[in-house]
Amino acid sequence: MTKIKVRNGETLEQALRRFNREVQRSGVLEELKARERFQKPSEIKRLQKKEKARKISFDNRRK
Repeated sequence: MTKIKVRNGETLEQALRRFNREVQRSGVLEELKARERFQKPSEIKRLQKKEKARKISFDNRRK
């Protein structure tokens, strides 16, 4: 669970922005969306393979 302490002199908007950033970094929302519905093991493998190919292709472009 992500927690933040509101700093002295920090506005509510700034604290909320910082909280949202921390939630995104921790991957809580991604995990929640992934658990919304059942995925067959073959579907998970296919998506992982697709993501790995995308990362390799992206790395090749950067060189």
